[in-house]
Amino acid sequence: MIDTGMGVWGLPLALVGGALRVSAPYLFVSLGECLTEKSGRINLGQEGTLIVGAMTGYGASYVAGSAWVGVVAASAVGLMLGALHAWLCSLPRVNDIAVGIALMLFGVGLAFFLGKPLIQPTAPRLPAIALGTWSPHAAVRAALQVNVLLLFGIVLAFAMRFFFDKTRWGLAVRIVGEDADAARAIGYDVVRVRRLATAVGGALAGVGGSFLSLYYPGSWNEGLSSGQGLMAVALVIFARWDPVRCLWASLLFGSAGAIGPALQSIGISSGYNLIATAPYLLTLGIMFVTSSARRTLAGQPAELTAAR
Repeated sequence: MIDTGMGVWGLPLALVGGALRVSAPYLFVSLGECLTEKSGRINLGQEGTLIVGAMTGYGASYVAGSAWVGVVAASAVGLMLGALHAWLCSLPRVNDIAVGIALMLFGVGLAFFLGKPLIQPTAPRLPAIALGTWSPHAAVRAALQVNVLLLFGIVLAFAMRFFFDKTRWGLAVRIVGEDADAARAIGYDVVRVRRLATAVGGALAGVGGSFLSLYYPGSWNEGLSSGQGLMAVALVIFARWDPVRCLWASLLFGSAGAIGPALQSIGISSGYNLIATAPYLLTLGIMFVTSSARRTLAGQPAELTAAR
């Protein structure tokens, strides 16, 4: 039976609220991966970084008594994992894809092993900004609870586009990602640029992980990420390596992930497990639609097509 307390607005409001809660990890991981891939390197280890960031953020928040300490700790461990990926990929005859898969498995295993003592304790959670206090309806107020990290991610998406388009450092990242030989010819240190981009990209993925454990769903368990780090890599392709498009795509993925809880909130629970596969089906659909054997994807850094 459908709850008609909010009439026709019940489902849209639940979807909006769900998208605002679910999209932040996608946003931070996709922005980090966008930066990494713009430099001509791909990091499939972001799933491992996301889950290690979630575990580290939760543990640091519990020990320090501050969720923001957890966010900083998560970004620091993400930075270290990104730097490790960058260093390994700079070695001779090392493949980016293989290193990323290895670090993904390493990160997931490490988080599960070190995070076992954190399953029961309760850590301080990140606060939210209540944008719906004007409404007398609880559903509206719940839907418009926006976390500060999401707002920071939105600003970061536009700032990153400005960085790529208008700054010298952004130009350096783009040149290195388009043609490493040309970048060397004009004096750029290709290895250094890629190391910095990959490390910062890992730090952003770590922040996304802290959102998972410190806000939504707001706990630590071994199945927390549900493959969101890998889906965010597909999201970057869908967004054509544009940070602002990553924002819109993250909201789309977040909406897909919120369909099941939104239907439950209005009293529809049949077929929940099937509906919960929506983000994964969306990922497969995006990969199918964007694949082409005859043309290069618009916006794709040329160095990503090189066999390394």
